[in-house]
Amino acid sequence: MGSRWSYWQPLLLEAFLISNYAFLVADIFVAHSVNDFHHWAEWIPFGFSIAAAPLLCAGMLGHGLRDRSPRYRWIGFVVGPASICVGIAGLLWHLQSQFFVDQTIQSLVYTAPFVAPLAYTGLGFLVLLSRMESREGTTMGRWVVLLALGGFLGNLILSLCDHAQNGFYHPTEWIPVASSAYAVAFLTVALFAVGPRFLRLTLWMMLFQILVGILGFLLHGQANLQGGSSNAYMDFIHGAPIFAPLLFANLGLLATLGVYDVHTRSEREAAPTEDTGQDPNS
Repeated sequence: MGSRWSYWQPLLLEAFLISNYAFLVADIFVAHSVNDFHHWAEWIPFGFSIAAAPLLCAGMLGHGLRDRSPRYRWIGFVVGPASICVGIAGLLWHLQSQFFVDQTIQSLVYTAPFVAPLAYTGLGFLVLLSRMESREGTTMGRWVVLLALGGFLGNLILSLCDHAQNGFYHPTEWIPVASSAYAVAFLTVALFAVGPRFLRLTLWMMLFQILVGILGFLLHGQANLQGGSSNAYMDFIHGAPIFAPLLFANLGLLATLGVYDVHTRSEREAAPTEDTGQDPNS
């Protein structure tokens, strides 16, 4: 089982990265269409996402992923730091929209979603991690869990700020707040040396996060369909952010990869060595 996981783990991680950058093209387009890409800088994450996904695909060509070819590595060392910079710049740009002017809780809630650009920063660190960390080591999974933990912490802040804009009008708006808080708690404990039973329980918790994301996507979609406008497209642009809840499902998948890696490697280390008939003290 361990050898099969060692083969599939980097492939699944790379597929996660490529699909995320590809998906961010649609997400950024919808988010920045609210003000019709008013400032030219709003095109930067859109263009970067369009370029990042095919670049990472190009790095996998041939045996690039399996053998960590120079092409696979240097493309990652270009995309990763660039993604980190895009995320940090987006964070500062979103805060600059109002929070740095008023510096109040109200301005923080009603400004552009300030932690959303950090998705690029997290993906950038994940790209660098996949190129630099040993695939046979025991720390790879814990790094992935740490990044997923940071993502859920950001999700907690986003859920609070976004739903505070309408005063948590619907009771269901508390679900992502509680769900992300539980995810943060479970993943924090999973970072440390815990038993396989807790790790399996954490995997079930991540499945719950995926279901919460799907439920939120359906609820946001239903709210937008009932927007009342004659233009359904504008209802989705200016209504509830349709893709935002899917971040729960996305982070749940990432955390599952990390927790399962920790669980698999810990079981492999705990498995008794094969009896060779020799005295271990000899």
